[in-house]
Amino acid sequence: MAKIIAVTACPVGIAHTYMAAENLQKAGEELGVDIKVETQGSIGVENALTDKDIEEADGVIIASDKEVTKERFAGKKLLVVGVQDGIRRPKELIEKVQTEDVAVYTAGMKTVEEVKRKKKEKENPIYRHLMNGVSYMIPFIVVGGLLIAIALTFGGEQTPGGIVIPEGSFWKTIESIGAASFSFMVPILAGFIAVSIADRPGLAPGLIGGFIAANGSFYGSDAGAGFIGGIIAGFLAGYVVLAIKKVKVPQAIQPVMPIIIIPIIATLVVGILFSFVIGAPVAAVFESLTSWLQGMQGTSSIVLALILGGMIAVDMGGPFNKVAFLFGSAMIAEGNYEIMGPIAVAICIPPIGMGLATFINKKKYQQAERETGKASFTMGLFGITEGAIPFAAQDPLRVIPSIVVGSMTGSVIAMLGNVGDRVAHGGPIVALLGAVDNVVMFFIAAAVGVLVTAFMVNFLKKDVVSEEPAMATASASDVRSDEVVEEDTDTTSETNTKPENESIEISKLTDITTMDLIDIDLTGKTQPAVIDELIATLDASHVLESTTEFKKTILAREEEGTTGLGMNIAIPHGKSEVVQKPAVAFGIQRDGVDWKSMDGTLAKLIFMIAVPAERAGDDHLKILQMLSRRLMDEQFREQLLNTTTKEEAYKLLDTIS
Repeated sequence: MAKIIAVTACPVGIAHTYMAAENLQKAGEELGVDIKVETQGSIGVENALTDKDIEEADGVIIASDKEVTKERFAGKKLLVVGVQDGIRRPKELIEKVQTEDVAVYTAGMKTVEEVKRKKKEKENPIYRHLMNGVSYMIPFIVVGGLLIAIALTFGGEQTPGGIVIPEGSFWKTIESIGAASFSFMVPILAGFIAVSIADRPGLAPGLIGGFIAANGSFYGSDAGAGFIGGIIAGFLAGYVVLAIKKVKVPQAIQPVMPIIIIPIIATLVVGILFSFVIGAPVAAVFESLTSWLQGMQGTSSIVLALILGGMIAVDMGGPFNKVAFLFGSAMIAEGNYEIMGPIAVAICIPPIGMGLATFINKKKYQQAERETGKASFTMGLFGITEGAIPFAAQDPLRVIPSIVVGSMTGSVIAMLGNVGDRVAHGGPIVALLGAVDNVVMFFIAAAVGVLVTAFMVNFLKKDVVSEEPAMATASASDVRSDEVVEEDTDTTSETNTKPENESIEISKLTDITTMDLIDIDLTGKTQPAVIDELIATLDASHVLESTTEFKKTILAREEEGTTGLGMNIAIPHGKSEVVQKPAVAFGIQRDGVDWKSMDGTLAKLIFMIAVPAERAGDDHLKILQMLSRRLMDEQFREQLLNTTTKEEAYKLLDTIS
């Protein structure tokens, strides 16, 4: 079995990182490829690749929108793509890295794919650097906003001027801690923009430049230059550092350049320019922008809400979404919470709306889409817009207009309802945590937007193949099967069983495994002999129309790579038109059979999966997932090997779900 390793990462490190990892994992299982995916998300590296993993790998995929260190993959075939490709084209990536089209990565040199990737990055470096700063800034806004919201909720007292926290109280301290977290927003934004441009030497100049941008006392402004000044300071620091790096200096000075000389010179340049040239004009622009936004009333505020809602939904976590999000986050720091409010509502509408759509009208969606709908709904509750991506990728012409209209609707209602959000995040979770002003209007706006999305997309979508005719056909064929003559066996079989395929719901293994499909004493001494035994077992239970054709499918799969998973397990599987219904035959070969397993162990527990071609995508993956999870338990494997009757084996298999 081929072994592929992968790394997924995105600037913010929340949904895209993990969605790409999950889709690559699923695609690998479906293609029969052993794949391990390391995620570099907002909480750090998870499922880290070991030296052994890298050594044994046949190829490497990096699906990332931020820089990932490649030196450890030297000598391996390396494919570098964006994180969206990991979400939308996982099978294609795995198949490509298995071919000769992907070059071997050599440290210090660039593969063809890396050159293409670098070229793509250069096409829009501004966005990439900006998003790097935003990704590090967000936790400070979230922490600050939530602490202030908690302090107001539990320690605030109602006064004619609004809710006030008494001076000297415990909750006033909590509010102050939250305010301290907010104060880091602009310096962190600027510092990590500079790091993205110039690496570590850019950190100190960027942070200090960001602090100066946020502190108007350096250039005679009461308000400071805000997030706009922070962005300018970050880019200025980064490119000043890059320029200094290019200056040739004596070799004796080179070791101290990145830790002393470059930071000092760059900090002086950025600080002086901001204090005497840039700061005051930018502060004036920022003050004007803030005043304009705070003064928006009536029609102008509705237009702003329409624009922000549309931007949040149109690319579900992409550049437009992030620009609108950054805009709302910056306004929080300026005390304007009514910009983030409509954004917080718009953020949750696409995933919840699509999830609700799958619940309202199941006939519009395949079974796999209904399962995705459940996950999408949950992601929406936690403010993760990316939950709608699978639907948009599959049917963009119907889904994207629906989620955009829904988000714009919810955003406008929130704006008119004076919904405010003190935290740089969205979804019902922020309302439940007390970070939202006018909670009732928040939920009304979100509910209306969700309903608009759900009903609009269901109106635009056509029904998938209806399940009712299939069941009617099954009933008719059941009557006919009592009257059929021997010559019509093939025709009857097709009529009688294909509808059954569509009605089977697989929630556990015994939904498709009976005691007749269990053989605890396989006698075959070779892999082909055991395959013949299990195929005969399937045929005896009327699962196959042709044993010959199904055997060809099984053997063709084995030629692609062994299905011997190791640990005395083999899972041969086939997807074919000759399979009448999903089924799994289980056999025990107590002496073991050579299945060319990767760990060298003999196969003793053998599961043969048979899936109809038309249900392959759903059933095949589900069965493999159920088996692989349960068979990782060594005690469970031992119990199976020690069974002495079919009944004992069936009881154990009944626990696999």
